[in-house]
Amino acid sequence: MYFYKFKIKKPLRYFIELAYNGTRYHGWQMQKTGISVEEVLENCLSQLLKTPIDLIGAGRTDSGVHARQFFAHFDYAESLNQNLIQRLNAFLPYDIKIYKIYPVASRAHARFSALERSYCYFISLGKHPFFKEFSWQWLSTPLDMEAMNQAARILKNYRDFSNFCKTHANNKTGLCKIEYAQWKYENDLLYFKITADRFLRNMVRAIVGTLIEVGKRKIYLQEFRKIIEAKNRQKAGTSAPAKGLFLTSIRYPKSLFL
Repeated sequence: MYFYKFKIKKPLRYFIELAYNGTRYHGWQMQKTGISVEEVLENCLSQLLKTPIDLIGAGRTDSGVHARQFFAHFDYAESLNQNLIQRLNAFLPYDIKIYKIYPVASRAHARFSALERSYCYFISLGKHPFFKEFSWQWLSTPLDMEAMNQAARILKNYRDFSNFCKTHANNKTGLCKIEYAQWKYENDLLYFKITADRFLRNMVRAIVGTLIEVGKRKIYLQEFRKIIEAKNRQKAGTSAPAKGLFLTSIRYPKSLFL
């Protein structure tokens, strides 16, 4: 009797780079309560590749939050057809766009391999019909931008941001390393950019909401420090509206891309 060993072909891993307008979606991650970007893209990929595709995203974005750059990975047994991106964009709704699909090392992981992520939050100062859908329209009291930037710089002195995390988010740790946090003003838009190795759920919107309280002079710098050190979400400000938040970039080691 002869026994033959058949070599099982190992699936190839791919990163897919995309952008989406999050207005109609309950975030990136699959939800029981509503449609998500992951669900739409996963269904589309599975139909075009004629096999079930399991997408793993770089993280989760809240309902209504947008992404200028987002990554997800998936495994597939064959090389991909060159026209797959064109076909995907033809099938997907208008508010999701695929930029590129990269072959990557088998160890690459869209979430855990990321070195840093950057978000921007936009506030339109006054009434602007073209900014309404993608920014927080601020028609209230003037904001002290200098004080807001002083408070933003304080963030880099801390590592535990449990106070800015959504309650019952089930994070294993509240530790994050913030590399950059600054407010800027340009063309009637006030925007906050923040970069860190990782973010907790609802973290950026909670930070923005609390910094706005600093800008309104309702919270002073020493109080801002105490809020962080309290590690209690109830001490921080109200989360800023989702529509003004964009995930703008995710950086990975170049060695992962083949």
